[in-house]
Amino acid sequence: MRGLLSAVVVALLAVCCGAQRGGERGSGATGASAIATAPAQAARGPAVRVGAEELDSTAGRRLRGVRVGVIANAASVTDDGLTSVWALRAHGARVVRLFSPEHGYRARGPAGAGQRDGRAFGVPVVSLYGAKHAPTAHDLRGLDALVYDLQDAGVRFYTYVSTEILALRAAARARLPFVVLDRPNPLGGEVVAGPVRRGPQTFAATAPGPLVYGLTSGEMARYVNAHSRPRARLTVIGMRGWRRHMTWPQTGRRWTPPSPGLRTWRTALTYPAIALFEGTGASVGGGTRRSYQMLCAPWLDGRALAARASRLGVPATPITVVPHPLPSARAPKFRGRRCRGALLHPRDDRAVNAYRAGLGLLLDVRREPRFRCLKRGAITDAVLGTPLLRRRANARWSLKRILAAEAPALRAWQTRRAPCLLY
Repeated sequence: MRGLLSAVVVALLAVCCGAQRGGERGSGATGASAIATAPAQAARGPAVRVGAEELDSTAGRRLRGVRVGVIANAASVTDDGLTSVWALRAHGARVVRLFSPEHGYRARGPAGAGQRDGRAFGVPVVSLYGAKHAPTAHDLRGLDALVYDLQDAGVRFYTYVSTEILALRAAARARLPFVVLDRPNPLGGEVVAGPVRRGPQTFAATAPGPLVYGLTSGEMARYVNAHSRPRARLTVIGMRGWRRHMTWPQTGRRWTPPSPGLRTWRTALTYPAIALFEGTGASVGGGTRRSYQMLCAPWLDGRALAARASRLGVPATPITVVPHPLPSARAPKFRGRRCRGALLHPRDDRAVNAYRAGLGLLLDVRREPRFRCLKRGAITDAVLGTPLLRRRANARWSLKRILAAEAPALRAWQTRRAPCLLY
């Protein structure tokens, strides 16, 4: 009965997807719940079609009959909620192995928790967040291509971009074609911000360029591949309709949480700001339903914090919360204690430099007597990929001075990335 049902689903997908036509750019289970965005646009279909919906393109047709491994999770879906695994199979690809990033294939595991191998869709799932962070030669044996389809967050310390880069390099060493099914950068493609990596590469600091790099997954793959040896046989199946000024709401697409912390598109927009506090004694909302959209602690002044965030360009309101254990935060900071803070409400009609807002908040909050960096700043340095920002903050540099010091590297990055842009 299950096999018959699967066959029927594949047949239906083939009918639905067969009429779709897409463009491509070449260069050498159980899903998370979808959260609707931009209802008026969603009612008439999304303005943007992702790579997984463009498989009837020339590049997509090359996957027919090919044995592929797919790096994906529960957010790797088409606009109607069907997984990219089914989409690939409907177009004739033979999906024989899956690879999962941090949080596991179902995108439910706590941050930083190792994930185990498993099975989904009748094939093995190999975890790339546990004993290893990249596919081994053994993992890639028997494949004709490795396909990447994860929803990125557009920030270096969101580890899915690290998974992409390490997998691309593994595919290059194995002489295996690497195919990216491109998806929107929820922050858009115009804002670049933050420090470049200056310390040793860590899994949270693998991507090149500034902290907010302004690239889609396909563009990042093109950039990394162009600067790597050996190079992979890379193909990017591009999106249709995406423009660099678009933040998530402007795409007209539903938001499916790619990880427990990014529950809504608003959280994706505030993530580069709030995550700057991850390695500090303040809470980023763990143990609440608004993680990475709020900043709180028992010793914070919520009204002052909200007013400061609003002046920095991200409207905010004061809040009072009591963190409790959740599957995504089993031991949250300040568990069971009354915390005050601010909830950020980014606008949906334009891109926002959330890093700038977060840095401004960090410079203010660090003046609080009870503020501290955990492990003497080692966590912050590892996440940012450089100790420079923390040292400047400790030296009481102003927001304007820090941004001015970072500006030359940002201009150089925009020049270097230009040849790899697709949109």
